[in-house]
Amino acid sequence: MTSFQRREQLIQVGRALFAAKGFEAVSVEEIAASAKVSKPIVYEHFGGKEGLYAVIVDREMRALTGTITATLSEPDVHPRQIVEKAALALLTYIEENADGFQVLVRDSPSTDPAGSFSSLLGDISLQVEDLLTAEFKRQKLSTKGVPYYAQMLVGMIVFTGQYWADRPKVSKEQLAAYIVDLAWHGLSRLDSKPELRFEGKRAKNRPAPAAAHADAATSTETPESSMSQETSPDGTRDDSSD
Repeated sequence: MTSFQRREQLIQVGRALFAAKGFEAVSVEEIAASAKVSKPIVYEHFGGKEGLYAVIVDREMRALTGTITATLSEPDVHPRQIVEKAALALLTYIEENADGFQVLVRDSPSTDPAGSFSSLLGDISLQVEDLLTAEFKRQKLSTKGVPYYAQMLVGMIVFTGQYWADRPKVSKEQLAAYIVDLAWHGLSRLDSKPELRFEGKRAKNRPAPAAAHADAATSTETPESSMSQETSPDGTRDDSSD
């Protein structure tokens, strides 16, 4: 086995162990025993389990970042298609890199916060924020809440994917459809100035609506909710999402 092949073997072994047990529970001895090599070999290639872990995380972060970024770099496609592609991209990564995803979402040593999974999600959220800002301005919606909406979207997709990784009872396409259904119908009916209707100080100072269903039945579409009017690539309106 060449030095390169040995290094790749140790990465594969380490990834599986870290995914199953977490960083703290895995020892250099266990890594060496699983790879059927001596401890000095592990130290020679990575300097210890910290070095091996860092290489694995960096590799997975690059793979996931590249996957998600590619889906968010097509500004000319319909906004709903971006949500669909982003959801499918993450679920595909989880499906094809189960151990790598588990390594990323498990508790990790705080030696490099910049290389953590939370920092990756922050970077992705910033890209989503840019896309939402452009769409909100186009729809004449306030952009004040955009950073929070971006975090909500990314968090919803990631944590749902994490749940699915342990309970893959539906296909990734079906799960993506669930995610998009909730995300898109929420985004397509945003109020220009969201407010609580039943709770909070302002809500208590207002007359209570007669019934929640009556409020929904009598509401009319406003310019701010026009995101619900999807258009197909040829520019015609598609009301199927309504």
